[in-house]
Amino acid sequence: MRDVAKSATASFSQADIDFPPPIGGLLKRSFDITGSLIGLIALSPLFVMIALLVKFSDGGSIFYGHRRIGRGGRIFPCLKFRTMVPDGDKVLAAYLATNPDANAEWVATRKLKNDPRVTRVGAVLRKLSLDELPQIINILQGDMSLVGPRPVVRDELEIYGTSAVYYLKSRPGLTGLWQVSGRNDVSYDSRVAFDRHYVENWSLFEDVRIIIKTVPAVWMSRGSY
Repeated sequence: MRDVAKSATASFSQADIDFPPPIGGLLKRSFDITGSLIGLIALSPLFVMIALLVKFSDGGSIFYGHRRIGRGGRIFPCLKFRTMVPDGDKVLAAYLATNPDANAEWVATRKLKNDPRVTRVGAVLRKLSLDELPQIINILQGDMSLVGPRPVVRDELEIYGTSAVYYLKSRPGLTGLWQVSGRNDVSYDSRVAFDRHYVENWSLFEDVRIIIKTVPAVWMSRGSY
């Protein structure tokens, strides 16, 4: 397991040597570019509105780039509309130190249902998954895909164990099989299984099916943060 985690932090050039091209090849990449361009143009008014809401809510930055692990172990800034207070790491550390139940939840899932770092505007954006829209830019840059495993941090990749190799074969996705299959309502082990199944059985038809199913899953707010 530790060896898998170390491979995830290898340099990008070494990752390209160790791993074949991403699943789906040129077909999936063309689909990603076309879909993300259409999405970016169609959603531009929403982008502007959310950016203004985030900025004027507390005067902080609009975007936040969190270091995540991509295909072959490449580390990239996963973009989101900022949903947390600026000093979020300190707030989280203090909260977990005084709340054992929350600390256990964080250790098990790396998420909190009641996260003290989240702003009021951020809570709404997360509820509707609108905070993740800037990841369309990540897709255009080639760091992510429209559909794939959700991008993880180094500690999470260790949880994948031997299944980490399947995660590393694919670009992380804006949406994926996990999101339309229960999201946080399922265990982390189930999430890993969903990611492995997706990579092993990829098809363009499956990508289209997942994208179509994402819309009602988001609006029903199943398993929201």
